[in-house]
Amino acid sequence: MLDSLRDGLQAAVKRLVGSNTVDEKAVKEFVKDLQRTLIQSDVNVRMALEVTERVQTRALEEKAPAGVTRKDHVVSILYEEMARLLGGEGGLRLDKDRMSTVVMLGVQGSGKTTTTAKLARLYGKRGFKVGVVAADTFRPGAVAQLRTLSAASGAEIYSDEGEKNSVKIAAAGKKRFEGTKNLVIIDTAGRHKEEKGLLQEMKEVVGAVKPDVTILVIDGTIGQQCYNQALAFHQAAPVGGIIVTKLDGAAKGGGALAAAAATGAKVFFIATGERIDDLEEFSPTRFVGRLLGMGDLKALMEMVNQSDVEVDEKRVQRMMSGKLTMDDLMYQFDQMGKFGSLKKVLDHIPGFSGQLDSKELDKAEDRVRVYRSIIQSMTGREKADPESINSSRLKRIARGSGRSEKDVRELLSRYRQMKAMVKTSKGREMRQMLRRMGDS
Repeated sequence: MLDSLRDGLQAAVKRLVGSNTVDEKAVKEFVKDLQRTLIQSDVNVRMALEVTERVQTRALEEKAPAGVTRKDHVVSILYEEMARLLGGEGGLRLDKDRMSTVVMLGVQGSGKTTTTAKLARLYGKRGFKVGVVAADTFRPGAVAQLRTLSAASGAEIYSDEGEKNSVKIAAAGKKRFEGTKNLVIIDTAGRHKEEKGLLQEMKEVVGAVKPDVTILVIDGTIGQQCYNQALAFHQAAPVGGIIVTKLDGAAKGGGALAAAAATGAKVFFIATGERIDDLEEFSPTRFVGRLLGMGDLKALMEMVNQSDVEVDEKRVQRMMSGKLTMDDLMYQFDQMGKFGSLKKVLDHIPGFSGQLDSKELDKAEDRVRVYRSIIQSMTGREKADPESINSSRLKRIARGSGRSEKDVRELLSRYRQMKAMVKTSKGREMRQMLRRMGDS
């Protein structure tokens, strides 16, 4: 996520930390690196200059606290100013003891309908009884898409495909869920932001349902244009918060987040992938921590809680004894896949965040895909006892999986290494980890 911004910030910090002394010259070079990185990440030039000037002024004038080196103090100043650039703390707060109504706004193509389902999924996992109202009567297939996505989120959906007035649908949907749900999310139509009909419809929907909060969904790939888009919606129906989507790999993501925060509305969530669970609560301080390589363990724990990762205690106990099968490896691959990607997990871990090459991580995930196809081509006996795989079986597995014999041998070698690691004293840490998993 936001690789160019993260890599640029970390490179600037690395050069500062590697300098012999943090004098005025070093600080000014550091600030130039920051300016270049922010502007290349599509942050508004004026905002980039303002934040870097504050970093420079504070770095040259402030005295480092007792026990803190000057280098660490300058990095902490960067951390604070970047967090300020991306907005204040404070997410979406909803009460289970009363019904809350949320209206989703956004232009067509922003990912609003998908995000509606993601939000329903997130709050369903937090114990809310969620109802979703399909009030987008403009886009063909919008109701069908929301119905499919809502089934995955576990939320109940209200729609009326015979009614073309979205305001009436929104009001009827809210009334339908009164007394049975404590969270109602209304998906509205999306068109071009300049289209007067869209903004007028937003006013009417908000006026009819009187939501507790309106959320604007913005495509993160449009960068600093987020500001004008948010402003146009805010004037039509006051925006209570923003969700920025499509931040996975978005080169303009830094500009989008900064521009969204500049409107004064809080960024509630960011969407970092296509999976139904790829919606993350946004905290500027924690987010900047990840950009600077400090990780975000709280977000990692939230990811674990939302990913339906299962623990098979019997399997764990058997693996601890060294009785490892190919089915066990497949099980581990499946559980890991629920997080979306290995890179996403490591980005949240202090010490790993931003330290591992993206190409190497992609290569590791490619190997997992290769291994999966090989295991799927094995017979039940071969999965249970990989040592039974002789030369002729190996050739058959390679042909059946469409992989090379070298790939099959590599998987068998990995299997033996992991099995040996679990069984020997060198695998004590792994056994402890597996035991904790089994006890959880």
